[in-house]
Amino acid sequence: MENIKTNPGDPVGLETLEALASADRFNEWMYDTIKTFCPGPVFEIGSGIGNISSFFVRDGQTIFLSDLRPEYCDLLSKKFKGQPHLLGLEQMDLVDPLFDQKYMHLFEQFQSVYALNVVEHIEDDALAMQNAVKLLKKGGQITILVPAFAFLFNAFDTELGHYRRYNKKTLSALFQKTNLQITHKQYFNLPAILGWFWYGTVLKKKIIPEGPVRTYDKLVPIFKWADRLVWNQVGNTVILVGKKN
Repeated sequence: MENIKTNPGDPVGLETLEALASADRFNEWMYDTIKTFCPGPVFEIGSGIGNISSFFVRDGQTIFLSDLRPEYCDLLSKKFKGQPHLLGLEQMDLVDPLFDQKYMHLFEQFQSVYALNVVEHIEDDALAMQNAVKLLKKGGQITILVPAFAFLFNAFDTELGHYRRYNKKTLSALFQKTNLQITHKQYFNLPAILGWFWYGTVLKKKIIPEGPVRTYDKLVPIFKWADRLVWNQVGNTVILVGKKN
């Protein structure tokens, strides 16, 4: 726990997740972007309140959920109770000193693992990646999505407990430390750069405003085209996929 930045009860994180929960178009866009890299059985690291998990469950994907915080695990348990494709739920700390002992029953059980907006919260990101890969079967894939570009680090990042933002080069280096074969890399969500900079850097807001999130969500069909126009070569987040040898 010492290596995780968090506030008591994670009020900012929860408020952010709840704001994003109403952004159905955006969440489905993110899901559509990663789902091709996530064959089942799949393990989700940092399920939060289930914003992305819901799409996997909806589509009948076999999935195992996890989160660091017990309050989120309780919420997930209630939200997905009785779902036939839910393989299980685990409270998991990726940098727990006793990781191997606590979670060995999950090692090499999954064809894919994904973590969306998780690794940037962990000081020892290399250890987190090493442990995440232990969950994969040989030949399985891990998909990581994290905030992009250090120059965008602002009040939002600080309040959310981010240690850093990445780019393709720095995230690739993290994958290489873990001996993963990189199979895909891209940026995602170009238009969000402007909003992130305006509200977090210029206005110094500490929480992503729900109103602009709803407006942004309505414009997702247009924003998808913006990403295509730049060939996913720039965006507010960066995605890498790696294969376990």
